[in-house]
Parts: sequence; structure tokens; C-alpha cells
Amino acid sequence: MPVRHWAARALLVLLSLYLFAASAALSADPISQTIALGNASLVVEEGGKLAIAQNAERGMVPASTMKLVTALAAIERWGLNHRFTTEFRQGSDGRLWVVGKGDPYLVSEELDQAIRGLRGRGITSVNGIGLDDTLFVADDRIPGRSATNNPYDAPVTALAVNFNTVNVSISGGSVRSAEAQTALTATARRMAAGAGAGNQRVNLKTRDNALRHFGELIELKLKAAGIRVNGDVQVGRAPGSSTLLLAHPNSRPLSTVVENMLEYSTNFVANNLFLLLGERGGQSSMALSQRWMEDWARRKFGWRDFAIEDGAGLSRGNRLSGRQLIDVLDAMEPYRNLVPQQDGNPNVRAKTGTLRGVSTYAGWVRRGGEWAPFSLLINQPVAYGFRNQVASALASTPRLARY
Repeated sequence: MPVRHWAARALLVLLSLYLFAASAALSADPISQTIALGNASLVVEEGGKLAIAQNAERGMVPASTMKLVTALAAIERWGLNHRFTTEFRQGSDGRLWVVGKGDPYLVSEELDQAIRGLRGRGITSVNGIGLDDTLFVADDRIPGRSATNNPYDAPVTALAVNFNTVNVSISGGSVRSAEAQTALTATARRMAAGAGAGNQRVNLKTRDNALRHFGELIELKLKAAGIRVNGDVQVGRAPGSSTLLLAHPNSRPLSTVVENMLEYSTNFVANNLFLLLGERGGQSSMALSQRWMEDWARRKFGWRDFAIEDGAGLSRGNRLSGRQLIDVLDAMEPYRNLVPQQDGNPNVRAKTGTLRGVSTYAGWVRRGGEWAPFSLLINQPVAYGFRNQVASALASTPRLARY
């Protein structure tokens, strides 16, 4: 074969290898893979301008990235230093009423502090306990909430302890509390029946269970503190004539509540805040909160096509576009440090979202020393870790304009 033919063939082989390598590199690039997906949106803002705007205006299911919207609304409504309170009142008959004001972080240690406060006010006995959770509509339906035992499906009530969950340790058929600060109640023991061995955190499933557990636990704590309880536990509205003994402020400010909610993606806290945002005239419901949140978003951002059904992102009826999430991130820039850092990558701070067939991620990537907001909404099945790969690629890719 003539030399020129060998040279031409060699050139074709080299060109084929180059094209193959380029194609393989492209297919391995998470950003290019995202853009090739049929039902995905990727939006990145750099220097105040959109560097990537794939399906930027398409309404998508945001999953738990909805918690960023709830966090921003809460911060703007109350401020980072706000502390939620729980009231302790006494009726004319001597009954101690605990009035829930929607504190999402009323944990066992907070109850202990409140009871010490009651002792400090000279309370040594009460004629029974009253529980008032009337701030939230009873048994209101939360869109997307399931009836599983998982903690993320806990009921949301205006009066709740430990996120309406119980933490138990099960061994050899026996049940004990897995927390030194939380005594085992009869309700906790019943809810743990049938759970597997080991430490289990189980949600209380219903409002009735939640209030029963609360009443049992606070009675045990009052007695442990030397306060006699002479009477039963009742659920209802505190009498208007009752006397305020103590308004206990939570030791955690809103900044901590929001930071923990975003890090652990706590649906209970998110929808608790959501309901508090919609409170009107001493009561709130999901319907009131939906209207309040959508009105707030229209006023703040000028949004038109969107839907907000819950504050945690449980509902598949929620609809946000990637561009709208960028609006939220731009407004949240001063509070970026409240958003969790991606494991193993300090150049990514973002909130994940996961539902069946939905994988989302929204936050910031650090590029050249500057933080750039991004939103990734994938409404089709992908590998679990794919969104992290996309964010890491956004942080490390020199030029985004080529996409």
C-alpha cells in the first residue's frame, strides 16, 4: 500500500480515537449529562448573570429544596434572633395549662427548664394538667405526608415535644427510653411495639398520640421536680380567665432552628414554621399558610406561575422553576452559612431534595473565590449521588459558558 494511503488511514484512526475520547469525556461530564436529560432544569448565576439556564422557567417538583423558601420567609418574618415560646397558665381551679404556641424545638431539655421556672415561681402542686394545642387546626391534612413510622412523617401539632417522635431502645423484647432526659411513657412503649431490636426513633403518627405522650411526659417531669399533680390530663382550650405563670422562650434562636432544619431536612420543623407563618386571629391551617406563602412570594419576587402546598417539600403539588429558586438564593445570600456544606466538598453549600423519581439540589458553589447560586431540579430517576457530582462539577469547571 502506498505510504500516502497508510498516512491517510493513520490520520483517520487518530481522528476516530480523538472523537471517541471527546464523546466519552462529554458523556462523563455531569453538567452535560444533566442538560441531556428530558425532565431536568439546571440554572447557574455567575456575576449577576445566568451562566447556565437549562429549562430555567419550567415548573418542577422541588422536593425538600422547598425548605429554602420556608427558611427565607421565616427569617424575614421574625428575624434570626427570634425565640418561640410556650405558655404555662393556671386556671382558677388550680389546673396547670400548657398552651402550645407552635415552638418547633420544644424538646425534653426545654421542658426541664420550664419546670424549673415554675418551681422558681413557687409552684409546688397543680390540680391536674391541661393541654391546649388549638393554635393549629386539629388533624389538618399535610399534603404529601405519609402514615409510616419514619420520623419524617411525624404529625405536626402546636404543642409537641421532641418533634412528635419517641426515641426507644429495644432489646430482648424489653423497651426503654434511649434518652436519659426523656422518661419512657406508656404511649412511647405502645408505639414501640413491633419495632425491631436496637435504637429506634418512631413518630407518634396522630395528634391524639402526640398529646397523650406530651401529657404523660410532663406529668412525670413535674413529679420528678417535686411538683405534685393532683388530677387528670385534659385536652382543650385554656380558660380565658387563666393566669399566665410563665412564657418559656426556647433556648435556641430561629437561626439555629433554621440551620438544623436545613441540615437534617426535618419535615416537622419546616411544616411547623409554615403553619406559624399563616397564623391569623389565633389559629392557623395549611390552607391559610398556603395562601400566606403564595401571597408573600408574589409580593417579594413578582412570581406568577408557581404552587406552594407545604413548607417541607413533601407534596408533589409544589411547583417551582429553577429561576425562581435562584431568586430565593439571591435573597438568602446573607444567610448562606445556615445552609449545609456538601460532605467532603467545602466549595458546595446546598440543600438536597428527594422524592421517588425526584432528585433536587439548590444552593451555592464556590468558583474562583466567589459563591455562585445554582438550582438543579431533576424530575426523573437518576443515581442518588448524581446531584452531588453535578454541584462538584459546577464548582470545578473553569468555564460554564460553553454549556
